[in-house]
Amino acid sequence: MRSVVLIPARYGSSRYPGKPLVNLLGKPMVLWVAELSAKAVGKENVYVATEDQRIADVVVSAGFQAVMTTDDALTGTDRLAQAAEHIDADVFINVQGDEPLVDPIDILKVRDAKVANMGDVINGFSWVSDEEDPHSVNIPKVISTEDNILVYMSRVALPGYKDQKCAPSRYKKQVCIYAFTLEELRSFRTFGRKSTLEHSEDIEILRFLEMGKTIRLIETKPGSLAVDIPDDVAKVEVAMCKAVTV
Repeated sequence: MRSVVLIPARYGSSRYPGKPLVNLLGKPMVLWVAELSAKAVGKENVYVATEDQRIADVVVSAGFQAVMTTDDALTGTDRLAQAAEHIDADVFINVQGDEPLVDPIDILKVRDAKVANMGDVINGFSWVSDEEDPHSVNIPKVISTEDNILVYMSRVALPGYKDQKCAPSRYKKQVCIYAFTLEELRSFRTFGRKSTLEHSEDIEILRFLEMGKTIRLIETKPGSLAVDIPDDVAKVEVAMCKAVTV
């Protein structure tokens, strides 16, 4: 059974154009992510899905594989679905291209969970830390059954409560490592639009939920720092330096 990592890398980001090629400690960010992914699944099993030839050229020159996609993909998962049509594999692991501190161990956790549960979509989660605000709309909160099957995901702080004494002691949040089969990605893409909840929350995994798929959650370490805007570069580089010295 072949497992591959697919890294969506869109050049035309509205918030940060060219983000995958931003220089972090002397290397384009997309290559940091690709190299960490290669530690998990091997360099020959790492692909970058992109709509831009500049990104493809950087990836290929570093010995990785690039798959060209169209510029009109609705979401990163739709872009992955396009790319997956050109790759012979059983498990497709989505690793975000803007998280250069992703842990290869977490990639393997998600892969192993998928291999053991091929009928389920797999998504990582961790616990919201004391330094994070669960009410932040930038943190998708996870609601699950006690055996970690997704019930819902929201940018609102959930679960809610009627009485303060019933307030949750901590919250789960999404970690953006996923695992799919080709058939699941095809179904996602051929849905043809963002689902109602996906559109409201701006959380892609909700499309699978509305399609009736079981989404199994796997605990990972707390989500690593991502580069969303130019101001994030400096703090991510500091964190990368700390990670190297540990």
